[in-house]
Amino acid sequence: MVAPDPELPFATVSDLESRWRSLSKDEHTRAEALLDDASGLIVDTCPRWEQASPATLRRVTCSVVRRAMAADDEDIGATSLMDTTGPFTTQRAYSSPAGDLFLTKAEKAALGGVTGAFETSLLGLT
Repeated sequence: MVAPDPELPFATVSDLESRWRSLSKDEHTRAEALLDDASGLIVDTCPRWEQASPATLRRVTCSVVRRAMAADDEDIGATSLMDTTGPFTTQRAYSSPAGDLFLTKAEKAALGGVTGAFETSLLGLT
């Protein structure tokens, strides 16, 4: 297996902005770190990530980071909202309330991730 270049995440902040929205200077800095973290998550979680196309790696990396950053936005990060006028009920549910990075089953499948039984060598032999 070829080791990924740690200096090159699978997506750039520009890729994220083109798929989501413009980012502030502070968000830009956070996005750079999260893009790097998301790329590492993909490498660590999906043993066949190298078989995925660069476009798929870029798309999934941006999706992972968007979910994490959306947790900061009260309405965008919510998966369900409930407001009641009387007697004043408000409820929100978030897919990632802490802004954690995670891959969905569909993303893992697109990246050649673990979708069933697999074999790995513990001896480092190929």
